[in-house]
Amino acid sequence: MSKVKSFFYLFSALFLIWIGFTTTFQPQELGLGLIISLFLSTIFFKTYVGLGFPPLGIKRFLFALIYIIVLFKEIVKANLDVAYRAVHPEVPINPGIVIINTDLEGDVARMVLANSITLTPGTFTLDVIGDHLLIHWINVETTSKEEATELIGKRFEKYLKIIFA
Repeated sequence: MSKVKSFFYLFSALFLIWIGFTTTFQPQELGLGLIISLFLSTIFFKTYVGLGFPPLGIKRFLFALIYIIVLFKEIVKANLDVAYRAVHPEVPINPGIVIINTDLEGDVARMVLANSITLTPGTFTLDVIGDHLLIHWINVETTSKEEATELIGKRFEKYLKIIFA
């Protein structure tokens, strides 16, 4: 990715975050946001490039929005499941540790997957070792690596592959 594109992407992201937090389109707010975004982009540009984030594009942006919706839906479903298990002691709990595989290439993509799994109640990512994730699962449904990968990781990974390709 070219340095100019990287700078523009970082600047755009920071400015959009500024608009999101201020929620106003008054000229003085927008001007201050432009100045602060430009200043921060200049300072953190080299760090941003070094992290290995993919270049932004319409397709990646749309899949990121879809991913956020899917993640939110999975968090709500997992919360309801854990709450149900808490108030109904007869519902079995079978905690355990499973290993899942990931096809994601970059460290940032794997980190997002690991954190997404941890955000859903009932699962917790203990470690990421290469293309394997060590997961604590509140109700182990299978000890098969392939089936656990399908149940835990694939619901997020299919979107992350496109976002971080």
